[in-house]
Amino acid sequence: MAFSIFEILMLLCFACSWPFSIIKSIRTKVVLGKSPIFMIIIILGYVMGIFHKLFYNFDWVIGLYVFNLIIVGTDLILYFCYIGKNRRDLLEKAS
Repeated sequence: MAFSIFEILMLLCFACSWPFSIIKSIRTKVVLGKSPIFMIIIILGYVMGIFHKLFYNFDWVIGLYVFNLIIVGTDLILYFCYIGKNRRDLLEKAS
């Protein structure tokens, strides 16, 4: 099965960048400024990539899509875990 080196490099670049966002969220517990809608759109893009691999071009690259989906999903979960406290803290500082 043929696969694209450019597809692999794109997925690897994304796979390298998201952990920085996750580490920062865990370390600082601050997620203000992150966009859950953006992360959901990225997740949907990975789901579409997985569907494409499943239905039209199945190869091992599907693993990179799944890995990226998990990473972005983790960042989204962290967002929802911390956003409530971040908003409360912001309101306390404002009053």
